[in-house]
Amino acid sequence: MKRSDLRRAVLAGLIVIAGADASWVSRAVVAAQAKTRSLPMFDVDRAWPKVPAKWKLGDPSSFAIDAQDNVWVLHRPRTLKPDQAAMAAPPVMVFDTAGNFIKAWGGASNGYEWPEREHGIHVDYKGFVWVSGNNCPTNGLPGLKRVADDQLLKFTQDGKFVMQLGHSNQSKGNADTQNVHRAADMWAYPRTNELFVADGYGNHRVAVFNADTGAFKRMWGAFANKPVDDDHCEVVTPKSFPEGPGPQNFSIVHAIRVAKDGMVYVADRENRRVQTFATDGKFVKQLVKTDTPFARDLALSPDREQQFLYVGNGADIVVVDRKTLEPVGSIKVPGMLGGGHQIATDSKGNIYIAQTTAGLQKLAYKGMSPAR
Repeated sequence: MKRSDLRRAVLAGLIVIAGADASWVSRAVVAAQAKTRSLPMFDVDRAWPKVPAKWKLGDPSSFAIDAQDNVWVLHRPRTLKPDQAAMAAPPVMVFDTAGNFIKAWGGASNGYEWPEREHGIHVDYKGFVWVSGNNCPTNGLPGLKRVADDQLLKFTQDGKFVMQLGHSNQSKGNADTQNVHRAADMWAYPRTNELFVADGYGNHRVAVFNADTGAFKRMWGAFANKPVDDDHCEVVTPKSFPEGPGPQNFSIVHAIRVAKDGMVYVADRENRRVQTFATDGKFVKQLVKTDTPFARDLALSPDREQQFLYVGNGADIVVVDRKTLEPVGSIKVPGMLGGGHQIATDSKGNIYIAQTTAGLQKLAYKGMSPAR
């Protein structure tokens, strides 16, 4: 590597794309990938959302977008301070793209086990709403029961209970086909009618279920390996990131997206990498970026080809060419909350950021930049 190239790599951070055989394919700097590419532009929509005055939102955890471009927010009412607890909004809040409130529901009720610590929400292609949680019995968080959220819940859009997959506090580890273990995120794929789950905090796998019946289909770990149990409450971020393909086990499987062409994208958060798979679990390639908190969350651009994959990256969102898995730019605009805890895109190209303790935000799509 030339000295000038090395200096740029040190300044901008090392990014590695590895194929299925874990050989090194290329090394690149984010800025160098965007020399001639037209990229999406955004501004913060400071008027979004309009929360009814009678309610307060706790930590926003995740977003989902339905077929009408309504925006579904999952938040954590139990994180509100005691003096605001009486004003806690229901955990599922729905707004339109302009930020107008539509409806709210959710929370504990007879017939199902609502998650103790809300984490993921997804509206599938049939219109059903899925909810997950990531509570750990020993996390010591005030006001929460000492149970693990080992279940997924399925509802209609009016909050009518449809199905529970798994049960609270019942996980038997990564080999368990009946329960998840503190699952972070999920995504339904229409072609196979399967629910792909980022399972997630307690387990270290992708788990796939029939979206209608909840029947287990298959699972895999990092590089399509058999996932290995390593259950702990605390978040363990590696102290160093040696060159190479990285750990053979997932750490926190924090986000998952399945593109129209069937490519599965998995955010392995603490290992700071995105891995891609075929729907059958065959490993394809990975993108590693270890100099920043990379791979916090994922979203797909809504164009026909879904040309971009958006990847949360600490203070910004990295724009990745979805098919080559090469970074081509970044999103960081004035007033932006950061890369988010979870993010989502609507059909118009807007990005929604749930940033837990920092709040929630809409980045309004402003078109594509001129090629440079």
